Amino acid sequence: MPLTSQQITIVGAGIGGLTAALELSALGARVTVIERAAGPGGKMRTLPTEAGPVDAGPTVFTMRWVFEELFAAVGESLEAHLTLTPLDRLARHHWRGAPSLDLYADPARSRDAIGDFAGAQAARDFDAFSARARRLFETLEGPVMRASDPKPLSVASAVLGNAPRLLRDMAPLRSLASLLERSFTEPKLRQLFGRYATYVGGSPYLSPAILALIWHAEASGVARVTGGMGAIAKCIEGLCKARGVIFRYNTMAETILTKSGRVTGIALPEGEVIETDTVLFNGDPAALAAGLVGAAARSATPARTRAQRSLSAWVWTFAADPGAGKLPHHSVVFNDDYRREFDDLFRLGRLPQDPTLYVCAQGGQPGAERFQVLMNAPATGDVSTPSEQEIRQCETRVFKRLAEAGLPLKAPTAENALTTPWDFDQLFPGTGGALYGTNPHSMMTTFRRPRARSALPGLYLAGGGVHPGPGVPMATLSGRLAVAAIVADRASTFRSGRTAMPGGMSTGSRTTAHAVSRSSGS
Repeated sequence: MPLTSQQITIVGAGIGGLTAALELSALGARVTVIERAAGPGGKMRTLPTEAGPVDAGPTVFTMRWVFEELFAAVGESLEAHLTLTPLDRLARHHWRGAPSLDLYADPARSRDAIGDFAGAQAARDFDAFSARARRLFETLEGPVMRASDPKPLSVASAVLGNAPRLLRDMAPLRSLASLLERSFTEPKLRQLFGRYATYVGGSPYLSPAILALIWHAEASGVARVTGGMGAIAKCIEGLCKARGVIFRYNTMAETILTKSGRVTGIALPEGEVIETDTVLFNGDPAALAAGLVGAAARSATPARTRAQRSLSAWVWTFAADPGAGKLPHHSVVFNDDYRREFDDLFRLGRLPQDPTLYVCAQGGQPGAERFQVLMNAPATGDVSTPSEQEIRQCETRVFKRLAEAGLPLKAPTAENALTTPWDFDQLFPGTGGALYGTNPHSMMTTFRRPRARSALPGLYLAGGGVHPGPGVPMATLSGRLAVAAIVADRASTFRSGRTAMPGGMSTGSRTTAHAVSRSSGS
């Protein structure tokens, strides 16, 4: 239904908030976005270097269909607004004392590369694992990723309804590492595909085997965004502004106001109040539970313990001379003992002594290419701050390892080149620096993650800490699910004695897309 003249306020201009602002404004709502940073993007942020801006957050663009559907829902075309170049090479992987291994968008090329790297059996293992990942992804996309409130029984029904073998594919009693041990005879391939647990902030040794489906999302295609990932945020911001959305940057939402147990507005600094009965919070739910936006919102979502936090990271962003050879867009440098790394991160709560490193080469000018280097870290940003000595020691270890792998990058000297968990906690309060919300170390995490509707009437949630989870595509879906919930709840207030329509998105038609079509007369 149209939301003509409805005042809706969004706290946070991350991808979930931007998505919701775009759809809500297309439905006729009057939308104001409040953002404490100077511009849009949230964790999808960029930082300056001498060679130009560099992505300092997410760098992997997958699940293109999520964005195509979003743009189509508001009468736009993704291709008309963003330039996306599919990557032929998904990533290059390095180990000590072994050749590097490239994986490709073409599965046949990946299979051949793995066969050359580890033999014919490894190639067959890869085919079988990829098929399993595809079956899991395609089965769970509807009842989990697109569903507003997935339940264990509905997911089990979908799995068993497709094929009994899918229950075996899920391996519900196994960790991802355990599944990979049974799936690959080559230990290095177990390590490679175990890394996908870190995409959602977890350890492969603690996360459920079902996370194998993440490989299918990447195997289905990775693109490079002209202008970087931040261009996505800028693009959607522009579309929002064209529809009348008001953005207020460098502005804090100090308190979510309530009356009689329902949202009535947001208090800003210096006493200003925005009156609204609908607030969409596009921040980490941990900030609500910590009371950082007022006491009334504390009980809107369950608190997260430190043990439930996802990974954080140390992230270097800088310009450097990569040397003679051009580096792939994505590179991974593995360590010798993967289990020890995750013991350090989650059991001991410390930086890994021998870390796995991710490098994103983002182009630039001759002799000064833009880079992001990421090392996983525990989310202890509210507990400790690294000393200058610790930073220098870690930096020396990291860039020495990169040089050993054939990536001879010079450590940056700029003051803003390094972001630590302490910095992430300052940027995203209440998180301790956790970048992915709750860690995925339980089969029940999906069912316990906060939903679009909070426990406080009038307060809705979106973002990577909300269902369906972390990552740019998932946070985008969370924004769409929040819009569907708002539309459904608005409809119910005008339908005396009738049940509100479900807030969710089917794999076919979209509730919000139909509503946009009706409101625009198309």
